[in-house]
Amino acid sequence: MTSDEMLFFDRHPSALPLYERLKGSILASVPDARIEVKKTQISFFTKRMFAAISFTPVRKAKERPEPFLTVTFGLPCRVTSSRIDAAAEPYPGRWTHHVMIGSAKEADGELMGWIREAAAFASGKR
Repeated sequence: MTSDEMLFFDRHPSALPLYERLKGSILASVPDARIEVKKTQISFFTKRMFAAISFTPVRKAKERPEPFLTVTFGLPCRVTSSRIDAAAEPYPGRWTHHVMIGSAKEADGELMGWIREAAAFASGKR
């Protein structure tokens, strides 16, 4: 883990194990992914960004787990699932989805399937 990644979790240290699990799963699923740490999110790229981790509050405060991470990914169509906290189509044919996770077990096959699909979608964009 880089010092930038550690610094990102400075104000949310209890979420660090969630990130470590999710990061490991993403890198296992998309081995050529690279990571960029910014002020408000940690982004995962291949050719283009395909997923991001943040503390974006996509649920009301009383409905958020503690700790939590918001996983954001883009797909060519809207996913219908109770796990999707928010989805928007910023432009035609591009749906941005947000999933809030509160435990390592939520970095499961379904979420990783969406992330693999997002990586393939991002790699195919011009």
